[in-house]
Amino acid sequence: MMSQTKKLSVAFYWHMHQPVYQLTPNGDYLMPWVRLHAIKDYLDMVTILEKFKRIKLNFNLVPVLLDCLIDYGEKGLHDIHSRLTIKEAERLTDDDKEFILNNFFDANYQSMILPFPEYNRLFQKAQLEYSKGINAFSNQEYADLMTLFNLAWFDPVHVKKYPEIKKLIKKGKNYSLQDRIKIIDIQREIIKKIIPTYKKFLDKGRIEITTSPYYHPILPILLDIKGIKKSSGDDLPANLKMELDAKLQTEYALDRIEQLFGKRPRGVWPSEQCVSSKELRMFADLGIEWSISDENILASSINQDFVRDFKGYLEDPYSLLKSYNYKTKNSEIKMIFRDSVLPNLIGFEYPNHNSVNAANDLYDRLKSIQSKLLSSPDDNHLITIAMDGENCWENYENDGLDFLMTLYSLLEKDNTIETVLISDYIEKEQYHKPLNKITSGSWINQNFKLWIDEPLKNLAWTYVKHARDDFSAYVKQNPLDPNIPLAMRELFICEGSDWFWWYGEPNDSGRDNIFDYLFREHLKNIYLYLGLEPPQHLDTALYAAIAKPSRYPKGECSPTIDGTIEHNDEWLNVGCIEIPDGPVLKETKLFDKICFGYDKDNFYLRFYLNEYIRENPSKFRQTYQMYIYMRNGNKKHSLSPIRLINKTENVLSLSKEKFHNELQLSIHNNELQLTRLIKALPNNIWALQSSKDFTAAYDKFLDLKIPFDNVDIKMGETLEFVFVNANLGIKDLFIPNDMLLSVTRK
Repeated sequence: MMSQTKKLSVAFYWHMHQPVYQLTPNGDYLMPWVRLHAIKDYLDMVTILEKFKRIKLNFNLVPVLLDCLIDYGEKGLHDIHSRLTIKEAERLTDDDKEFILNNFFDANYQSMILPFPEYNRLFQKAQLEYSKGINAFSNQEYADLMTLFNLAWFDPVHVKKYPEIKKLIKKGKNYSLQDRIKIIDIQREIIKKIIPTYKKFLDKGRIEITTSPYYHPILPILLDIKGIKKSSGDDLPANLKMELDAKLQTEYALDRIEQLFGKRPRGVWPSEQCVSSKELRMFADLGIEWSISDENILASSINQDFVRDFKGYLEDPYSLLKSYNYKTKNSEIKMIFRDSVLPNLIGFEYPNHNSVNAANDLYDRLKSIQSKLLSSPDDNHLITIAMDGENCWENYENDGLDFLMTLYSLLEKDNTIETVLISDYIEKEQYHKPLNKITSGSWINQNFKLWIDEPLKNLAWTYVKHARDDFSAYVKQNPLDPNIPLAMRELFICEGSDWFWWYGEPNDSGRDNIFDYLFREHLKNIYLYLGLEPPQHLDTALYAAIAKPSRYPKGECSPTIDGTIEHNDEWLNVGCIEIPDGPVLKETKLFDKICFGYDKDNFYLRFYLNEYIRENPSKFRQTYQMYIYMRNGNKKHSLSPIRLINKTENVLSLSKEKFHNELQLSIHNNELQLTRLIKALPNNIWALQSSKDFTAAYDKFLDLKIPFDNVDIKMGETLEFVFVNANLGIKDLFIPNDMLLSVTRK
């Protein structure tokens, strides 16, 4: 006699979030991602339920995202991209054109650029004719590029629904201003439907809506920075004293969702699934019924490893499929924990495969989990698939529609599996396993290192701390100032997770300079709303505050070039710049510090070896490369662009500068392999330059002497230069990243 299959409950939990891309509440957005994801993901992720009667879904909507949707749909606000899109091509300035070339190819090549022949042609042209700059393209090509960028972001569902969009895609090129205006109008029409559509499905009981703290801060950091475990010797910022901010950001989020949808959330998705005991206690005190974190947080909290085979199948899924009860002093809160493998498959692996096959693989994995429940003493079991609901679909065929349609169809037809609303499941479940402790951490490595405990991230938190202290002092003296709520909003924005995620190592947004600018401007806004003068340090990019000269040359020096510590006093007058550290960069940089100086005939450099590599000799086996780009700041020469490969799509302003000399340094197996001086020729050509007077020595340091005459610097003229860490010819780090250093021959 066959055993009866136990029913498996599945909670699909889609998280939707974007940070603040505005400088002011009514100003243009500096990045277009809210608008573009709104026409690609947010609406069809819920309207797909019209095709399935039994499927139920859970959505986590962060209030800051909803505010942005209202800005676009109801207020008619623009981002830089959309405002340019509806500008006459003939009126585009040189800066406009450069911006378009740098930003309007921001789309997945395989699924979004390649399917449009003209878009692909323009992309190839931009790659092949990069050196020609903006003059390589006609006004009509700029118009077509802007149009095709916007068309590529439309979800196929909307293409079918709007005949005008389908017609414009078929047109292919030679788009008019009226075409582009129509596209933006349709985008706004789609955006206007998002919030009412979610409310409709919420009212029908087909979805549950939860939220996160308003501007997506990492609450354990705000609540207890002293409890953050450090993994480096660097000190964390002082006690932030932001417990009230954490509570208000959570309360305001609950209020906003209730205001927009008529129903107060019962659950909260903590930002980045970061949890701590203080956070859960605060949630419980606010009346929040349940929250969520990651499988690995559960494993650590209950001291149980979730063993998987080589395909990622759980050997014993029981503990992961249960809800838990975490008791605090005066109340309690239920906890669920997501499976950590399934979201990674959906986000990163399945896009590389046929969508139908991928959906069947996920279904098979759910059935495998279900098959292991026969020996369970319980009747109810919940597998939670909780993940970002917007970013992965552009990598799928048909923007993920085929995958989701197949998956939901398989589940719809299976009477032994049910999709559930999380609150319904928790309410129905009579027994929640006790959770005696909760391990602090996030879904990434069970710590908070992606947001703190790194030099640049720590500096950003220090800036927020200073602004928070100044804000508090002002409020005590001027409690009735009507601008206090506006300043508080700016403070809450600056506490958001995204700034710290992109600052420092190891993440790279491709637009880190814009994130840095936005962060500092919002900090300035706190002061401006209160009628105070913003601190001067907010005028400097944070990266420059870390990687900038700690001192400039005090006068002439003529050191001995031997690479040893002897004669160190000869380097006393030089300038120095520290190279920032981090969990990734520390292994890819060879030097910790660079000193530079001059006398009347020569330019001197001393490179200090990275202590991490010195202590790990095996690291010397790889090749390290450093480039120094130089030019005369007083007169024009034949200049050529930097010819290194970009590590990301991010194009810093320094990347666009041109120079007349390039000095290449290469060290392999702890030996100086190469010191080579290259000179720029007309037509963006570089050629090897003979430099017999050039001197280099490598021992405990790398010392260089470069005659000013070799780089065409005459008496009274200024040498401008920048260092580039570029192993294998791939730009990894500009030193500094937003300015040129200089010395003057006297």
